[in-house]
Amino acid sequence: MATAVPVTAITLRSMEARRYQDTPGQQVRVDHNSNISLVAKEADDRMRVEFSYTTSYGPLGVIKLEGALQFQDAGAGAAAESWGQSRILPPEMAQAVHGAVLSTCIPEAVGLAKTLRMPPPIPLPQVQMQAKPAPAKDSYGSPETT
Repeated sequence: MATAVPVTAITLRSMEARRYQDTPGQQVRVDHNSNISLVAKEADDRMRVEFSYTTSYGPLGVIKLEGALQFQDAGAGAAAESWGQSRILPPEMAQAVHGAVLSTCIPEAVGLAKTLRMPPPIPLPQVQMQAKPAPAKDSYGSPETT
């Protein structure tokens, strides 16, 4: 059973952002990828996870972040040993790790994208103004049928 907050610390070790070309106004596909590159057992209930996060803008550019996090859970040591053989974490641990990676890296990637004049790596909310509804008609004199 996982603890409430299994990721106890997360640090970024490198950031790389490149804009390859200037193509203003062109529609750009934005792809995200978070990858676990190493899982190391530190104790029976603790492991260190090294990761990378990439936002790809196709021919426009790329943002890459790398870092590590500390994960504490009753089964963390066994999961780290198992990862060495299979390169697979249990689904609930993988979800917590990737969630922590995304919640740390996406805000950093937004800032880097802004600096390089690339679209933010998240969809911005779309504001749509709706026309005021027409006032309801008085139906006292004429019953409606449907």
